[in-house]
Amino acid sequence: MNLLVDGHALLWWFGASKRLSPPACDALKASGNRVYVSAAVVWELSIKENLGKVDATALLSDVQRVLFARGFRKLAISMDHALRAGQLPLYHKDPFDRMLVAQAQAHNFAVVSADSVFDRYGVTRIW
Repeated sequence: MNLLVDGHALLWWFGASKRLSPPACDALKASGNRVYVSAAVVWELSIKENLGKVDATALLSDVQRVLFARGFRKLAISMDHALRAGQLPLYHKDPFDRMLVAQAQAHNFAVVSADSVFDRYGVTRIW
């Protein structure tokens, strides 16, 4: 299964937090799954770090090496993703989450997230 991980889930996975649900943890650990991290997630975490809302220093200091070491793959933002995100119904106004929805739809990825708003967009959510 292809998984697209949301920012909070990525931070909780990286920090081995108990806040990550058991199904999400199992999905991220399963050897048959391919886990993708969107450039939008790194962008969002970088902004939140800069604002002092999250401590993602360890993750962001060398994000590509850290993600590669855990077997995660990067997912760039394409023009198709941008168009899809802009055309989504306004169930949710967070541009980063809307981008994840667009990417999940475009690639038929399940989203690993505690945020139930993803359900309104018809994407599979693991939590």
